[in-house]
Amino acid sequence: MSKDHNYLTTLKERGYRITPQREMIIETIARNPTHFTADEIHTKIQTRVNSLNIATVYRTLELLVEEGMVCRSDFGEGHIVYAPEDHGPHIHLVCRQCNQVIDADSTLAHSFKEKMQEKYQFALDLHHLAVFGLCSACQKGEEHHES
Repeated sequence: MSKDHNYLTTLKERGYRITPQREMIIETIARNPTHFTADEIHTKIQTRVNSLNIATVYRTLELLVEEGMVCRSDFGEGHIVYAPEDHGPHIHLVCRQCNQVIDADSTLAHSFKEKMQEKYQFALDLHHLAVFGLCSACQKGEEHHES
């Protein structure tokens, strides 16, 4: 069974209506192997159908986040990205100067997670984490283009 079919079936089972617009949004998300913004989803669908409102994309993404099918990451300055929950855990290293985003291995944060649990009895959710700092090029003062 395809990922988009699984999403649609799950939403139906949970009592949500599946409109043609929702179906197109979910199909586009399920076929996207990486992170995406609401605007990118909207643009992809607009090439096929002009009647999709960006607000519908945002509402559908929020529904999918609430239902645990999609995760949301805030890269700062209003730059929100989404990814299917099965995209896997990882850390986004976001450069505050050039906005480059580097995907890092989430296992590097396991000891941090364990220490927070031990000291504060707080269970961190590090499935999709954005950490801000400076990339190596910006630390050196080199000029480069945004990724």
